[in-house]
Amino acid sequence: MSAAGPPQGANSSAASSGRSPCATISCRPPSTLADAPFGPGLRPARVDVPGGSAAAALANEAASVGAVQCTAVLRVDGLTKSFGGDAVVHDVSFTVAAGELVALIGPNGAGKTTCFNLVNGQLAPDSGTVTLAGKRIDGLPSRIIARMGVGRTFQVAATFASMTVRENVQLALLAHDGAHRGIAARATDRMRAEADALLERVRMAKFAGEGCATLAYGDAKRVELALALACAPQLLLMDEPTAGMSPRSRERLMQLAADLARAKQIAVLFTEHDMDVVFGHADRIIVLDRGRVIADGSPGAIRSDPRVQAVYLGDDDAG
Repeated sequence: MSAAGPPQGANSSAASSGRSPCATISCRPPSTLADAPFGPGLRPARVDVPGGSAAAALANEAASVGAVQCTAVLRVDGLTKSFGGDAVVHDVSFTVAAGELVALIGPNGAGKTTCFNLVNGQLAPDSGTVTLAGKRIDGLPSRIIARMGVGRTFQVAATFASMTVRENVQLALLAHDGAHRGIAARATDRMRAEADALLERVRMAKFAGEGCATLAYGDAKRVELALALACAPQLLLMDEPTAGMSPRSRERLMQLAADLARAKQIAVLFTEHDMDVVFGHADRIIVLDRGRVIADGSPGAIRSDPRVQAVYLGDDDAG
């Protein structure tokens, strides 16, 4: 779609939109894995509202949290990465607070995916630091970073098509617990209740026994979100979460992610090509161009920034 078309009215206030008014609030982020969003045992509570729906329960829970905190869950300072002498990411710094949804956007080749890979350990930075809830994670293996509370979803939904929805989530839970050997054989017997609780959270409980190969693409993306939540994330990285989805499915997935983030105080960093999604759901937007941050601010500030208009929002071919 054209990158020049953010929705009208996306510059509404935090109070009317339900976004995090981060400049006016103060709460404490989880500082240890035991304090991670799903609490002791790293298992989410099942949503159960008599006479109500899981969706309503999640929305009520998000509302009850009140204020997101401004102390950063993710802090990136001076991050730099070069390939073949060319700096793909150069001196990038930003933060993401608990319960905050931050969009990382920019033209193709701006360095968005490289930033993601540096944060979750798929790449090591040449210089700079990445801190998760006060602990340095740059240079650590991605599997360790995941167990410390960083979840990730990808552009293409990644599930085991030959397995049921529930079995996929059980495998993710077992892997997070370090059950590396024979986990497929044990998946049908272990963590069934925990898997069902996660599926309830992403509104996929009724599909628990269905094969992933039979799911509509939007439903498969919700299963992938459940897989990311299996690591009880303090930080959730979403790489083009709505790619390939219908407009209605995009809205549902992003609203679900927003509700989960605010209810469980999960920091969310996402990349996205669809500007309707970005301006409709992000609390804050960071714009990259040629590996550098050129703007960081509210949706309204980003829309009116002349540098952003010049390099991105004014270019119909930007991605």
